[in-house]
Amino acid sequence: MTDWATISSLATAGGTLVLAVATFAAVRSSNQSARIAELALQEQRRPLLAGSRLGVDPEQKIMFVDEHWVRVGGGYATVENMDGVIYLVMSVRNIGSGIGVCQGWGARAGLTRTTVDHFPEDEFRTQTRDLYIPAGDVGLWQGAIRERDDSAHDELARAISQQEPITVELLYSDQIGAQRTISRFTLVPIRRDDADGVTRLISTGRNWYLDRAGPR
Repeated sequence: MTDWATISSLATAGGTLVLAVATFAAVRSSNQSARIAELALQEQRRPLLAGSRLGVDPEQKIMFVDEHWVRVGGGYATVENMDGVIYLVMSVRNIGSGIGVCQGWGARAGLTRTTVDHFPEDEFRTQTRDLYIPAGDVGLWQGAIRERDDSAHDELARAISQQEPITVELLYSDQIGAQRTISRFTLVPIRRDDADGVTRLISTGRNWYLDRAGPR
């Protein structure tokens, strides 16, 4: 005799299994779609700083808190040692799609090889003013070392006097403080026919993403 009760139970179990598999696949697909949407939203807010465009981006006039003024053109940086105070300025461009907010910076004398890691996060110097760099536009970065007993003062002062390259690393985020990124720049001394003395050309180096996997 046909055991209809057993057949019915097996059919019910099979249907339940099929429904469970379909539900799992739907949930997994939904989660994947949500992750893709989240990544797309992050990319819409991600800033990425580089040196501004040489000979294209306009000159900027920048003031420090002590009313020291510096001019810097597109693609260039300025480093000065004035009465023991070291001023550093860069003309930068945000080539990303979101507003960039500078959070901190570090500087050292000389060229830094690509195999050398970035400054530890707790060693970055905080910015004393809010620096916002709009997406797809030119902006500025500025920093100063005012204490002669600062650990970086003497080596930067020597690099300035001997016209050596200087490496600057910027720590920045998007407008809500997420997507923290570190970008490395090298300020290379050159002589310009249209300027007095020595100025510095910006060479953009490596980038590190701190909150997710980077481009490498």
